[in-house]
Amino acid sequence: MTRPVFLCDPDVAREAQSQGVLVLGGREGHHAADVRRLRRGEEVDVVDGHGLRLRCTVTDLGRGQVVLDVRDAVREPVATPRVTVAQALIKHDAADRALSAMTEVGVDEVLPWSAERSVVTWDAARQQRALARWRADVAEAAKQSRRSWVPVVPAPVTTAELANRVGEADVALLLDREAPEPLPDDHVRHACDVLVVVGPEGGMTEREVTLLTEVGARPVHLGPTVLRSATAGAVAAAVVLSRTGRWLSGQAEVPAG
Repeated sequence: MTRPVFLCDPDVAREAQSQGVLVLGGREGHHAADVRRLRRGEEVDVVDGHGLRLRCTVTDLGRGQVVLDVRDAVREPVATPRVTVAQALIKHDAADRALSAMTEVGVDEVLPWSAERSVVTWDAARQQRALARWRADVAEAAKQSRRSWVPVVPAPVTTAELANRVGEADVALLLDREAPEPLPDDHVRHACDVLVVVGPEGGMTEREVTLLTEVGARPVHLGPTVLRSATAGAVAAAVVLSRTGRWLSGQAEVPAG
């Protein structure tokens, strides 16, 4: 059985690494002590969301907190290729499913995209709450899947801003059911940075497709069936990662200095 994973602030993790003791409180402490009901002697991992993993043993417990002995610290390097999914804004429930699945598969960044046909819009008042929810979703999914890296979720981009990201990527794949070719092997296998663009449920407009392909996005399909917007990103990321070295072995680790 794999050790449960809890998340803490990077500064707290670094201090615990140097001192050899970590008091886990707040929401994570409550989950560990009151929900998971950890016991003395149990082994857990605490990660900072940026690659640092502390391997710990529970030494004491209180209401809403646990005291951990830090036995070892390792750092997991940034994985290659780095996979980003530009996800068109979708409804909350669908977004929750999409974010969890993409995180579990191994996506490194989820880029919210305000597509023309997105049924959801984020105005200034709504954006802060929506972003907080997306970031909470990927954090929870990262813990569940035992990741030390939590995917980045930046502020939403316009189509013009997404075009800039397409131009910067080694490989940019535009998911399109009508595309003439499937997701390729050759381009993704040796790439360092792969960007996958997922449109909204109503599909991308002709203007969006034209703009993104003109700056280098490659239209591809994922087989004969039509995938929902909430599903396509995770499926595409899984195909990409299965064709690279990231799925050939376990996560590399180095001692954290």
